[in-house]
Amino acid sequence: MKPVDVVNKWVEYFNNADAEGLGSLYAIEAINHQVVQEPIVGRDAITSMFKKEFQGANMVCVVEQILESGEWAILEWKDPLGLRGCGFFRISGGLIVFQRGYWDKLSFLKIHGLPIE
Repeated sequence: MKPVDVVNKWVEYFNNADAEGLGSLYAIEAINHQVVQEPIVGRDAITSMFKKEFQGANMVCVVEQILESGEWAILEWKDPLGLRGCGFFRISGGLIVFQRGYWDKLSFLKIHGLPIE
């Protein structure tokens, strides 16, 4: 699968709050590092993180654009509540081996009425 295809599948699973589906897109030792938190290492830990996140908020990813270069895909997104962000995905062998995400956590917490840490 091309990187852009993996990211499109990622968006589909994300919008269906399918943590198991999302987990299946990551390599066993993948790293998911969102700028607002410590890196999550390993497919199982990433899957668990998504399960927890989906329990806390109803999240929707609206694709603005996906760019691709070699093993990399870059996802620019927004959500219906006004949050915006960007994700960088390194894909190898059809699986995500590294993901880096940028978004405003404070705005996210306020929009969803979640406690501010």
